[in-house]
Amino acid sequence: QVQLVESGGGLVQAGGSLRLSCAASGRTFSTYAMGWFRQAPGKEREFVAAITWSGANTYSANSVKGRFTISRDIARNTVYLQMNRVKPEDTAVYYCAAQLTSIADFGSWGQGTQVTVSS
Repeated sequence: QVQLVESGGGLVQAGGSLRLSCAASGRTFSTYAMGWFRQAPGKEREFVAAITWSGANTYSANSVKGRFTISRDIARNTVYLQMNRVKPEDTAVYYCAAQLTSIADFGSWGQGTQVTVSS
């Protein structure tokens, strides 16, 4: 099992920046990839970005491409989501998740951190 704790959420003005962090503990050595998801009020949870633990591959949703960047620091067992040029529609609870194999679901989840973008 992998335990995940998100931080860095808050209130930011449209056009501003925010960096989310996800600290992982437990069986991190067996993690294949880490991802960020978000859920806005009244909407389903959606994929935002993911990165393989090796750092070789990253993936982003079209809605955040060119604005959000996912990265990881193996020494700190931490994954980051740098959010630039944020928009009000980015307002959501952001969750970090771990995927143990390339064909597994994201099975470990953090508690989430709220991001609110004001217009």
